[in-house]
Formats: sequence, structure tokens, C-alpha cells
Amino acid sequence: MSRFRKSLGIGLVLLALAACEQGDPTLLNLRATGEGPDEFGVLPTRPLEMPADLNALPAPTLGGQNRVDPDPEADVAAALGGDVNRAAAGSNSLMTHATRFGVAAGIRDALAREDLEFRRQNDGRLLERIFNVNVYHRAYRQMALDRYRELERMRAAGIRTPAAPPQSIGNVN
Repeated sequence: MSRFRKSLGIGLVLLALAACEQGDPTLLNLRATGEGPDEFGVLPTRPLEMPADLNALPAPTLGGQNRVDPDPEADVAAALGGDVNRAAAGSNSLMTHATRFGVAAGIRDALAREDLEFRRQNDGRLLERIFNVNVYHRAYRQMALDRYRELERMRAAGIRTPAAPPQSIGNVN
């Protein structure tokens, strides 16, 4: 009888732990929605430096740029030996080209709602829901791209795939 009680006790403890979970898992979210810091938004700043002329500093503005704030686009352009102003113009032309047919307002919220509804419809089996097993990848498996089959399809269509490894050509003497 003690073995049955131990098994029942362990089962009740596991059930209680499974009941403690609240809401959707946030492990797959890249943006923090809580009150705390966003781990992906924390960027190191440049070292502080004393300017040669303090009178030449611009007046501080709310939401303005700080001299020690990182500027990733300018840093990349400078590291590659390019012109920072030209790189900024390139990103503007890229955005103009990408949005040439218009931009749907609130697309991120709409996609989040549709994704939540899809995940609710593909919620997993009873034990997966009880033990809070993440079924995200299984729910989206039918929409996943098989890279090897797609590579073969492209090669069969005569499309060059320079980023993919070449087909083996046998022994070359």
C-alpha cells in the first residue's frame, strides 16, 4: 500500500506543478513585454570621453542621441571602410523599395493574433497540455520548408545555387 501512496503523492505533486504555469510560454518571444529589462535590447555603450570644447556640445533634447549610444549601422559602415551617410541612404532606399506596394497598419499585432489562434487550435494532446509540453514546432511542421528537397527542386529547374554545396561529381583524376 505504501508504494501506491508514493505513486499517488508523486502524481499529485506533478499535477500541482503543472497547474502553476500561467499563460503562453514566452521562451519563443524575442521582445519583453513585462516591466523588467529586455535582454535583447541591452547594448553596450561606447567609453565616455571628454570633448575638447564643452561649449561646442549641443543642448540636450528629450529622446535625442547620446554621444556614447551605439550606432550599429554607422559602426558597420566605418568598419568596412564605407561612408556612414551613404550607408544611411542605402537603408532608406531599401525601405522605400520594400514598402513600394504599401504597408499594412498593425501587421505585427494581426500576425500575433493569428499565430495565437493557430497555436490554440493546435494545442497538443491532453498530456502535453497537462505537462505543458511546448508543441510550437510540431504545430508548424507542415509549414516548414525542407531545405534539401527545395535545393533539389531548384537544381532540377536549372536555378543556380551558389551558396549551397555543389553536387558530388565523382572521382576526378
